[in-house]
Amino acid sequence: MKRLSISVLLLALVHIVAAQQAVIRGDFADPSVIQVGDTYYAAGTSSNWAPGFPVFKSKDLKNWEQTGSIFPDLTSWADFYYWAPELNYDNGKVYVYYTAHKKGGNLCVGVASADSPEGPFKDHGPLVCQEVGSIDGFPIRDENNKLHLIWKEDGNSVNKPTPIWIQEINEERTALIGEKKELFRNDTPWEANLVEGVSVIKNNGYFYSIYAAAGCCGPGCTYATGIARSKSLMGPWEKYSGNPILAGQGDWMCPGHGTAVTYNGKNYFMYHAYDRSSNKYTGRQALVRGFEFTPDNWLRFTDEYLTPTNLPKQYTVTDTFDKGKLDLQWNWSVFNKPDFELKNGRIGLQIKDDRELYIARKIDGPNYEATVETLPSKSALAGVALIGDDKNLIYAAAKQDSIHITLVKDGARSSLGKFPVKGKGKQLFLRMNVKNNTDISFSYSVKGSEFTALQIAAPDITFLPPWDRALRAGILAKGVQGEVAVVESFKFESK
Repeated sequence: MKRLSISVLLLALVHIVAAQQAVIRGDFADPSVIQVGDTYYAAGTSSNWAPGFPVFKSKDLKNWEQTGSIFPDLTSWADFYYWAPELNYDNGKVYVYYTAHKKGGNLCVGVASADSPEGPFKDHGPLVCQEVGSIDGFPIRDENNKLHLIWKEDGNSVNKPTPIWIQEINEERTALIGEKKELFRNDTPWEANLVEGVSVIKNNGYFYSIYAAAGCCGPGCTYATGIARSKSLMGPWEKYSGNPILAGQGDWMCPGHGTAVTYNGKNYFMYHAYDRSSNKYTGRQALVRGFEFTPDNWLRFTDEYLTPTNLPKQYTVTDTFDKGKLDLQWNWSVFNKPDFELKNGRIGLQIKDDRELYIARKIDGPNYEATVETLPSKSALAGVALIGDDKNLIYAAAKQDSIHITLVKDGARSSLGKFPVKGKGKQLFLRMNVKNNTDISFSYSVKGSEFTALQIAAPDITFLPPWDRALRAGILAKGVQGEVAVVESFKFESK
């Protein structure tokens, strides 16, 4: 009987671990979630991908669809690193406190507002810009209903501690007022070089700070989640002796940086974590896990994970560019916004200089295939690409007489092969197939059905993902200024 009981417990544990699934798959770090009426809205980090901060909505915290982005055209004061958008719904208005890199300066916390989570948002600019950088803004009202902003001083970027600061903010959300005060900093071994991503909730006379600590990103990450509490928002704050309260489990590792929300009278935490099997290649993905308050006024995570019902592991998405605007799946570099025209079921990408120009979409697993149908021109190249950032990518692109496979590493281009083709006046299909994250191959077809492999030596693409974000698969154009690369369709298959 005892053996049977142990077996049942082991099966239950396996079931719990297997139940962990991302509710928003692919690159969606630092998720923030709010409830407006009967609808939940979530926003996540976009970093150096535009548009800035994708926004999703859901009725049940399980199944999400994208509604748009907070900054379709970015902001006037910042140039890159669009991080950690913190949504806030207060007095009928929606606010987002976000991090971005100030032009000519460093990281700052800014704020924007809207009448609806679906926008449009009006940017109010930066609120705080410390010398070493200010990130991860979070708004909270104290026990006297005064509004405050909590943020992290980015000391780890210069090998210093990372104080968590608080300061009152005016009701217009345009300026901090009074004096800032430190709440706590990284001072315990598990926190290592930083604490960040503070989210504050209230319960039974306590303020609770759910925060992240240690190494955030990549296969060597050590990220985990801790808790601190205080009777007063201004402190003193007491860290839980059992921290971290959330660490890697099962298929997921390095969980942290999220916000708490309620659904059907229960408490949940939306946060990000890495899938162990695809890690840096798919990036930090959004999960939702239950938590409860304990009799001794702390909190603990339960084994309840919300699981999507509309996200099959294998799926196909096709874009034939027959809509009046670009589909929400597409991203581009904050440093190189494409000029394009949608006309007659085609997209024309106008080349501005000698850089690779691209639009791309998230990947969300280790195995996938992307196919670009292009109408080759005499000189402009168009094709399919796997992209880390502007200086790290690999692509197969064609013009009328040839297909070129190119690897770009740290901005240096290397030709992996040039293949003759008779593409004049024909549609040409270029296909990229990726297995196990890094086994990449290319093929082509003039009919779209029978594909011929483009034989190249197996390239090393492990360098592609930047430290803080994931790969994208998409459409690439290259040529000289004024040329237009024409694409008829794009198909992405997650396998």
